[in-house]
Amino acid sequence: MLQNIRDNSQGWIAKTIIGIIVVLMAFTGIEAIFQATTNSQDAAKVNGDEISQNELSQAVDMQRRQLMQQLGKDFDASLLDEQMLRESALKGLIDRKLLLQGADKSKFAISEPALDQVILTMPEFQVDGAFNAERFDQVIRQLGYSRLQFRQMLAQEVLIGQVRAGLAGSAFVTDAQVLAFARLEKQTRDFASLNVKADPDAVKLTDEEVKAYYDEHAKEFMTPDQVVIDYLELKKASFFDQVTVSDEQLQAQYQKETANLAEQRRAAHILIEVNDKLNEAQAKAKLEEVQQRLAKGESFEALAKEFSQDPGSATNGGDLGYAAPGVYDPAFETALYALGKDQVSAPVRTDFGWHLIKLLGVEAPEVPSFASLKDKLTRELKAQQVEQRFVEATKQLEDSSFEASDLAQPAQELKLTVHTSAPFGREGGDGVAASRTVVQAAFSPEVLDEGANSTAIELDPETVVVVRVKEHRKPEQLPLDAVSASIRAQLAKEHASAAAKTKAEELIASLRDGKTPLNGQDWKVVQAATRSQEGIDPTVLQALFRMPKPVSKDKPNFSSVTLADGSLVIVRLDGVNEAAAPSEDEKAQIRRFLASRIGQQDFTAYRKQLENEADIKKF
Repeated sequence: MLQNIRDNSQGWIAKTIIGIIVVLMAFTGIEAIFQATTNSQDAAKVNGDEISQNELSQAVDMQRRQLMQQLGKDFDASLLDEQMLRESALKGLIDRKLLLQGADKSKFAISEPALDQVILTMPEFQVDGAFNAERFDQVIRQLGYSRLQFRQMLAQEVLIGQVRAGLAGSAFVTDAQVLAFARLEKQTRDFASLNVKADPDAVKLTDEEVKAYYDEHAKEFMTPDQVVIDYLELKKASFFDQVTVSDEQLQAQYQKETANLAEQRRAAHILIEVNDKLNEAQAKAKLEEVQQRLAKGESFEALAKEFSQDPGSATNGGDLGYAAPGVYDPAFETALYALGKDQVSAPVRTDFGWHLIKLLGVEAPEVPSFASLKDKLTRELKAQQVEQRFVEATKQLEDSSFEASDLAQPAQELKLTVHTSAPFGREGGDGVAASRTVVQAAFSPEVLDEGANSTAIELDPETVVVVRVKEHRKPEQLPLDAVSASIRAQLAKEHASAAAKTKAEELIASLRDGKTPLNGQDWKVVQAATRSQEGIDPTVLQALFRMPKPVSKDKPNFSSVTLADGSLVIVRLDGVNEAAAPSEDEKAQIRRFLASRIGQQDFTAYRKQLENEADIKKF
C-alpha cells in the first residue's frame, strides 16, 4: 500500500515549514535535526559515525527559523549569535546521534508497517479525517524531503521516542516521597517583615571620592569602539523590471503544469498479512474465504472491519480515501486502475500481504483555464529568471569586491550606489548595522584591521550587501565631568545600601537578644503565607521558606533580604504550619508529577552517560 513511500527518493527543496517539524520533534524534545546527504567535510564524529557540515548547516537554519517563529514577526534575526547557534545545533546533532546509537544497542526497532501506520494517522497528512497521499507529498516536499528521506527521519524520531518512553516509564515514586513532597509543597508560614529603606539622598559625597572611583574604574568610562562603513546593497527585487516572459513560455508552462493533473481514485481494501502467524498459502487461503463471503452478498465494508489487518483503514471499512497515481505499491495500483466503480479485484500480492481491492469512486481532475493561471505563471517564470540573475550578480559582486581595493569599482560594474552608515559599535546600530552578520564582518580582523572588503553578506533571502570600514573610532577616555553624575548616583546607592544593611544587622541582633520589643517596630504581619503568595516580593518568599523552623513561638527566627534598590527587608519567621494529609486524588497527581520529573531526570542522566562514554570529535 505504501511501498513506494519507502522506495521513491526525490530531490531537496530549499524552503522549510516550521509547524510540522515542531510536531515531529515532540517525539523527542530534541530540536531541529535532520538526516541529510553527507558532505565530504565532517562537522563531527560520534563513535565513528559522521555528522556532515550539510547536516549542521540545516540544523542551524532550522534553529534560526524556530526562534524567529517563537519570538514573533517583529524579532530581528540579525541579533542571533551565529556561533552560539552553531554550537547549540551541533550539540543537538551529537545528542541525537548518541541516542540513536543507544537505541540500536538496546535493540529498539520499528517495523515498516508500524511506521506506515504512524504516517497514516498523522493529522498533517489527512484531509477530512483520512490519509491523503497528495497532501503527504505536498507537505514533505515543502519540508525538503523525499519520501524515503522522510521515512528515515521519522523512524529515527520514533526510536528516540521509544528510548525516552522506556526510561520515563520505568520511573517510580514511593509513598514516603509523595507525602514528603505534599508536606513541603502545602506548608504555610506565619511571618512579619520590616523594611529598612536605603536613602541615597542622605549620602554626602566629596569630589575626592568621585575622582578616586573614576581613577579606579577608568576602563569603565570609555567611548565605545565604533566604525562607520561604506556598503553596497544588491536587491533581488531590482531585477524584476529587467526580465520579460513571452506568450510561448507562458503556454509551455501552462501545459506543463496542467499535464501533471491526474484523476484520483478512492480505494478500499482488505489486507491479510504474511507473517510469523500466517505463511503465504495460509494468508491467501484466508483471503479467498473472505472473497467467497463477498460473492455470497456480504458487505465489503463489514468484512474489512472484521478481517483486514490494516489498522489505518479497517475501522473505516477498508476506505483509503482518494489518491493520485504513484502512491500505492505498483501491483496494488495496477489492480486498482483495472477496476470499474464498485468492482472488487481478485487477490493481489504486495510486500504487505494479500489484498482484495474495491474501487469506491473516481475523481476527475479540475483543469484551470489559461487566463486564470496567467498572472501566476508570469510571476513564477519571472521569479525563475530573477533568481538566476540575482545569483549571478551576487557572485559577480563577491568576485569584484574581493579583487577591488575599495567599493567604487564593484559599484560601477553592477550599477550600484555606495551607501554610508551612521557610526555603530559592536552591539550594532540602525539600518544595515542592525544585522549581527554585518557587525561581525565590520569588526573582523580582515575588514577592520586589514582594510579589505567583506564577502557578500545575506541580510535576508532578497538582499545581499558587501561592507568596507570607512572610519574606525577607537575607544577614548571619557572626561570626569561627563560621568561624574552617574558615578555619584552609583556611589550614593552603594553607601545607602551599606548603611541600610548595617542598620538591619544591628536591629536583628537587638531583636535576637530581646533588647527590642517585637511589636515595637512597624512590622507587616502575614499569616499562613504559601510558596506562591501574591503581593510579596519573590526574593522575600524564597528567603522565608529557606529559614529553619523556630524552636518556640516566643523565639522567632530572623533573616534579611536586599532588594534591587538597595533597601533591605528584615524577615521574622514566627511559625511553620504543617499541611493536612493529601487526599487520594492529590496523592495521584503528585505521584504523576514526581514520576514525570524523575523520568526526565533519568533520561537526561542516560544521555549524559552516553556522552561521557562516547568518542566525540568536533572539527
